[in-house]
Amino acid sequence: MRDIIHETMGKVDKSGSISSIIPVSGGEINQAYRVDTDQQSYFVKTNRDVPSHFFRFEANGVALIKNTNTIAVPEVYYYNEPKENEQAIFVMEWVEGNQTSKTITALGEKIAALHQHSHTHYGLDQDGFTGQINQPNQFTSDWISYFRDYRLRTQLIEGSKRGRFTKERQAKLEKLIATIDTLLPAHPKASLLHGDLWGGNWLTGTNGTPYVIDPAVLYGDHLFELAYIELDGYPQTFYTAYQSVMPIADYYEDIKPLYQLYYLLVHLTIFGEKYGADVDRILTRYV
Repeated sequence: MRDIIHETMGKVDKSGSISSIIPVSGGEINQAYRVDTDQQSYFVKTNRDVPSHFFRFEANGVALIKNTNTIAVPEVYYYNEPKENEQAIFVMEWVEGNQTSKTITALGEKIAALHQHSHTHYGLDQDGFTGQINQPNQFTSDWISYFRDYRLRTQLIEGSKRGRFTKERQAKLEKLIATIDTLLPAHPKASLLHGDLWGGNWLTGTNGTPYVIDPAVLYGDHLFELAYIELDGYPQTFYTAYQSVMPIADYYEDIKPLYQLYYLLVHLTIFGEKYGADVDRILTRYV
């Protein structure tokens, strides 16, 4: 592993000399390292068991968010698109700092500002990933079609492959998919969403500045993002700040569980039955 890191850093930091390579937490998927040179520090992650465009999708998402000039993202210095059995590697800026009393407020305001950037269509023009699960994408003219066909139906297929559905659970999900057009707005604002904004996917940089990382971007209903954020228990300060920039519709509480269902299905697919009861509770509410 150190050989490929040394080889890659020779391309990224040609004038620097590596002083340390330290393993760090990189989530459930990748091996991750802090790499220090005499020039600066870098975050490096590697993976052998991913498609060639795995890190390209992440880099493209970072670029989309960066171009909005709303919330900070780390600088991406390098990624490759490996051939079969080659190591995938991704190098970005190392971000480190301490929260201040203003950090959570800034995070809420900046995510709301991100959500004000929009598209004429819903979805995305490139396939991506939710964790290591392939996430097919397409631009659609209405939100319901995208959420139904590219989010819920995808998890129905993936969960079935992994044996995550009882007959009753599968029947209820299929029925929900068939009737989802009666439950969700068809044409909400197509906001740019981070797509995977759990608490581990934002960091604090210098001066308490919030940064977001590991995006799985799409254009969609901003309430979809908020529903997932609520699953992870952000402080109330976040929501107050968010609503000061972008109001939350009165019907949010009615549809929030439907949006949370998608992420719970993802967790059920990846991690198993410990998420089954939450999935069943939501299905029973709507079916």
